[in-house]
Amino acid sequence: MAGCTYEVKEADMAGVEVGDFGSPDETRTPDKTTVEIVRMGRVAASRMRLEPGWRWSECIKPIAGGESCQAHHVGLLQSGTMRVLHDDGTEEEIHAGQSYVIEPGHDAWVVGDDPVIGFEFDSRTAEEYAKG
Repeated sequence: MAGCTYEVKEADMAGVEVGDFGSPDETRTPDKTTVEIVRMGRVAASRMRLEPGWRWSECIKPIAGGESCQAHHVGLLQSGTMRVLHDDGTEEEIHAGQSYVIEPGHDAWVVGDDPVIGFEFDSRTAEEYAKG
């Protein structure tokens, strides 16, 4: 933009890091759940596979505790369909190809007979979700 200048310092340049879900840094496998974590410097991402019949309140709540999921989710569904019911009463269905933000305070479940495969990019959630 004309008239706008900024300085990029060498220390601000992060370079390139690549994570590989084919060989994740960590894998968690609660009931009907597989969560794979890749770490790239200070950032973590996760790939989750949720099997038909999966529901947060039945499969993750026994590990996480609480009445509803308190994680902040930012992601994209690659396949399957998931329904989310937020504590404030809002309810939404998320389909393959859709991105999402889910605020803390919700339940969620797989809709139909196909597994849900999604990728999440909130580093804190990647590090803490479904961890016993």
